[in-house]
Amino acid sequence: MKTIFIFESPMNTLSLETTLTHWLTRLQESGYRSTDRCEAIVRVILSSQRALDPVEIFDAARAEIPGLGLVTVYRTLQKLEELGLIQRLHQEEGCRRVLPAVQGHQHFLVCSSCGMVLYFEGDNLAPLFDEITRQTGFAIQNHWLQLFGLCPACRAASG
Repeated sequence: MKTIFIFESPMNTLSLETTLTHWLTRLQESGYRSTDRCEAIVRVILSSQRALDPVEIFDAARAEIPGLGLVTVYRTLQKLEELGLIQRLHQEEGCRRVLPAVQGHQHFLVCSSCGMVLYFEGDNLAPLFDEITRQTGFAIQNHWLQLFGLCPACRAASG
């Protein structure tokens, strides 16, 4: 069974074209050439309602740019990740799928049944982190939270 990941964009206040321009500018400022291939890859990621793996991005972008190579997709994804514009979805079978990075202090929920991904904001993990620091001596500097469960539609369908 192929799992599909649908998400509500963390950039809900920005238009696709505004975000596309911002991402391409960030790529150029980092020394990455802005080409039609690069733009097609970025456009696929930003306009998708799913977390995508590199081959899915390649197939979708190649429909627009027939000469696109898979290596270009991997290089572009690497640069986008270095710039903090995309992030990987961690799953039991690996971390191949990417989606736009969360903005601010957002996390996401992943439906274990249908694969829907929703972003959410906030958490109150400070007391837990304080307790972990007290017990272990570790100074927690960062965290990343992905929650897995059943979305309302899948819960209703399962009875």
